Amino acid sequence: MNRINQLFKNKKDILSVYFTAGYPNLNDTNTIIQSLEKNGTDLVEIGMPFSDPLADGPTIQASSLTALKNGMSISKLFEQLKEVRKTVSIPIILMGYINPVHKFGIEKFINKCAEVGVDGVIIPDLPFNEYYEEHQQLFENAGVTNIFLITPQTPDARIKLIDDNTKGFIYMVSSAAVTGAKKGLSEAQLAYFTRVNNLNLKNPTLIGFGIGDHESFTEACKYSKGAIIGSAFIKMLSKSSNFENDIKKFISSIRNN
Repeated sequence: MNRINQLFKNKKDILSVYFTAGYPNLNDTNTIIQSLEKNGTDLVEIGMPFSDPLADGPTIQASSLTALKNGMSISKLFEQLKEVRKTVSIPIILMGYINPVHKFGIEKFINKCAEVGVDGVIIPDLPFNEYYEEHQQLFENAGVTNIFLITPQTPDARIKLIDDNTKGFIYMVSSAAVTGAKKGLSEAQLAYFTRVNNLNLKNPTLIGFGIGDHESFTEACKYSKGAIIGSAFIKMLSKSSNFENDIKKFISSIRNN
């Protein structure tokens, strides 16, 4: 069973943490993953830096530009990850944009994910029809899960179509805005979460965008299997002089306030 499915089968209040590969420094990737697992993170999302990350807010955009300047690339990331499964057992997801993946070669990309132990990918601008008609079999043959995003604007029929073609979880974007930690969840967001729950989807959801502290994480977990934190974690990394201590404090603050 895929590590993602195993996680969702056995756990609730799942904490997924996003960070950008190659940030703050080129070779920090595996150190951060190992520390996240050690300190109670359930799932790791590694951002593949891109020069034009449309869905990302200023914090993640800035981290992407720094990572690119540091020399990070998809090839470099796979090189870094080839030993990661010797020390890390939690699911790993790569998140990025279709342009650099196409340049790398999508079949090559999927096969490299399987080779190094990446469990799933999130490509927000991969059109559903392109995935369904051209790539779905490649993903399934490699055992790599493709994860789709839904937003408050996604119609119910579209959500059900995505649910029918999902074998992991659905990334429930909390708002139509770009990424970035915000204070609290609005009534409109809570109504959207309730609407999605009432669809009785076969796949679990994780809530992302705007989750950045214990309060928002706990609230999101009432409406989903867990939540994803990105911008708040990257801000912490940008100021950290000791990853081990600071990551431990950060995860503890999310879990336990």
